[in-house]
Amino acid sequence: MTVSADWTWWRVALAGMRDALSLPAWVVGFGLIGVGSLARDVGYPVEVAVLSTMLVWAGPSQVIFFASIAAGAAWSAIAIAVGFASLRFLPMTVAILPLLRRPGQGVGMQLLLAHYVAVTAWTEGLRRLPHVPPPQRVAYFLGFANTCMATSSVGTFLGYYLIGALPIPFAAGLLCLTPIFFLASLTAGLRHRGDVAAIVLGLALAPICDRFIGGGFDLIVAGLIAGSIAFALRPKKAAP
Repeated sequence: MTVSADWTWWRVALAGMRDALSLPAWVVGFGLIGVGSLARDVGYPVEVAVLSTMLVWAGPSQVIFFASIAAGAAWSAIAIAVGFASLRFLPMTVAILPLLRRPGQGVGMQLLLAHYVAVTAWTEGLRRLPHVPPPQRVAYFLGFANTCMATSSVGTFLGYYLIGALPIPFAAGLLCLTPIFFLASLTAGLRHRGDVAAIVLGLALAPICDRFIGGGFDLIVAGLIAGSIAFALRPKKAAP
């Protein structure tokens, strides 16, 4: 949706909500149905499951959280594991915050915006925010991200009660929606040969590194190699 520079804050936020409900919010919402089921399996109430979606806002980290509880891990170990699993959001935050930073913006607002950075909000934000007037971007992003979070909270709630009624293959397939949409969004946002190289090399190197490296370091090595080559292939900026 096109956003005009003279729109009010609320109208811009509603535009972000409508764009989220066009597909992205539903994808991430269905993807977190499994989190509600996992919380129920370990004996935690539905309120904790929904609260984990709102506070952690990362499906893999939530899976680690509840699975570690089920395994009887110490709380300190759980906190460290969730923290390391969420480190992937640091480069995402560094990449998207310059699009959202405004003159006079406080640290508190930047921390709030950083909390909403997740796979869907990041990929769609990088694709959509450059087309939004800079003064309107914060309102648009908050409208978009809050809609995704609200839909995901509903998905977690429904998964807590309904997952037993779903066929196991279908329930497992729901967990794959987010990475599939993530790849589709990245492809839609390709801008130059460096972006193409990053995706193609990442897909090609992932199974190779898994076969010969493994041990949890395969994706790190694949990302470093593919990302370094893609960085070298990026268009050179013209000298001033």
